[in-house]
Amino acid sequence: MAWFERTHPLFPDRHGPRVCAAGSRSDVCFRVWAPKVETVGLVAGEESAPAIPMQSQPGGWWELTVEDARPGERYLFELNGNQRRPDPASRWQPDGVHRASAVLDADHSWQDAAWSGLPLSELVLYELHTGTFTPEGTFEAAIPHLDRLVELGITAIELMPVAQFPGSRNWGYDGVHPFAVQNSYGGPAGLKRLVDACHQRGLAVILDVVFNHLGPEGNYLAEFAPYFTGRYRTAWGEALNFDGPHSDEVRRFFIENALYWLTEFHIDGLRLDAVHAIFDQSARPFLKELARAVHELSQIQNRPLHLIAESNLNDPKLVRHPEAGGYGLHAQWVDDFHHALHVTLTGERNGYYSDYSGVPDVITSLRRGYVFAGQFSKYRARRHGPDEGHLEPPQVVVCSQNHDQTGNRLNGERLAHLVSFEQLKLAAAAVLLAPQIPLLFMGEEYADPAPFLYFVSHSDPALVAAVRKGRQRDFQHFQWKGTPLDPQSEDTFRRCILRQELSTRDQHAVLHDFYRALLTLRREMPSSVLSSHDTVEVLDFPGLPAWGLLRKSETTRFLTLFNAGPTSLNLPLPPSDASSSWHLRLTSADTRWNGPGSPLPELISASQPLNLPEFSVVVLDSN
Repeated sequence: MAWFERTHPLFPDRHGPRVCAAGSRSDVCFRVWAPKVETVGLVAGEESAPAIPMQSQPGGWWELTVEDARPGERYLFELNGNQRRPDPASRWQPDGVHRASAVLDADHSWQDAAWSGLPLSELVLYELHTGTFTPEGTFEAAIPHLDRLVELGITAIELMPVAQFPGSRNWGYDGVHPFAVQNSYGGPAGLKRLVDACHQRGLAVILDVVFNHLGPEGNYLAEFAPYFTGRYRTAWGEALNFDGPHSDEVRRFFIENALYWLTEFHIDGLRLDAVHAIFDQSARPFLKELARAVHELSQIQNRPLHLIAESNLNDPKLVRHPEAGGYGLHAQWVDDFHHALHVTLTGERNGYYSDYSGVPDVITSLRRGYVFAGQFSKYRARRHGPDEGHLEPPQVVVCSQNHDQTGNRLNGERLAHLVSFEQLKLAAAAVLLAPQIPLLFMGEEYADPAPFLYFVSHSDPALVAAVRKGRQRDFQHFQWKGTPLDPQSEDTFRRCILRQELSTRDQHAVLHDFYRALLTLRREMPSSVLSSHDTVEVLDFPGLPAWGLLRKSETTRFLTLFNAGPTSLNLPLPPSDASSSWHLRLTSADTRWNGPGSPLPELISASQPLNLPEFSVVVLDSN
């Protein structure tokens, strides 16, 4: 397919160096936006080399073209004759956040010409942290594991942030070079090889990006230009300047960044971290402009490109069409489903779980996307969510585990450490057979015993001390006993590395096969079933810890029943259109799945209640 050229007038590159051929030479035009300084010099080659004055341009820009600059050549910008800093729009930081930037060789022999992307309704997301997914912690090391994910039924990997952060250990949300790919993961060349390998296997790639803040260490952008504002503040530091003086160029910087990932790296979509912390009171919201640019790019490339927002606001405006007053994003991470399911399974009611009542809220979330739609939230001590409206299933990402909900526990416990094996299977079915977009957190499909803890590798002792103190403060709402492991310790990081060889052993293998069976069932369901609430009926059994999903197409019906309680239940069955019987497709109580056993026959009469063992799920169909 013809890929989008980044020199297209939609958004031609302004930020960062650009290689421009000049006959037999390969010249590089260096550009930087630095309206806050009086002079800018380019330091090329050795970091101690003398600076070459750059030419001032209108709007606070500085330029200089260097002849015969080679890929890999290091460079810095000298500000006001005394401060030497890496490029805010650096494409490569081979020596870390504080050292020189490098000219990037963008060449890659892509092998994904046949790839045309996937629609939202076909996404089964697998959230992956590159540094802990394998012992090597690199993009290259992840590639041999892709075939297992494809065979499992995954259709898209979602990479946690890869923008350059300080040190070699980090979740990724402390990135300070938004365009540069983390050097310890394998840099830009490694990321391209991973994306190429995914596309050749039919896997889409979603990338987590952070447009609400930058990390504290190595963050030099404020020395160049007004990238930040004092009008707002996020939980992680200064807010980015999306609506104040000079914000037009800040917006452009981040929209260029989004398009850079989608074009230069062939990424299929972006997960936008914590958009509730993007403060923008302008009449032309940044998120709306971003969505428009990505939509135009999608049309040019003739492939679907997705924007998935993480937000705690429960605001449907994010995904409404612009003509209806929305921003035009495509889907949202919605915490309500996770919290309701977690309370159902664990009984925990501390912190933000105090707002949820279990099964009734699972049902509400399945029906409209949100649980909170204007009612009072005890945790927030105010009303929360919209007064009306709902989200269609493909606009919602649901999960039972993710990096936040696991990593922000005191000991980083996965769900397998908190519930029984039968409940673990119930959670898997609740997510994978929901009409919404399912997300798995790496390793959950075989109950990897590794925790997912918070880890960093900062070089500033004062910052490390502040991080340690901040983590202890974060847990106060939950009244958990104990002290969190040291986030700076390499041992804390190493505890989190997956043991993927377990996926073929003992009960881990049973769970892995169960996930595969669930995803096989999901694929068998007609795609139209996943497109609208009109084709999915959520069944309620008042007073019982149970719910059901009735999926309908013109020729097939699938019925999934969940018993989330500690005793067996008799649940009535809806009559089948085709006959008075249902066919048994799966029961989690089967001994095949290490369950207690199930007496259910292959053919089940719709006229009799169905007995579900405790903590079990049953899938039936009729056609």
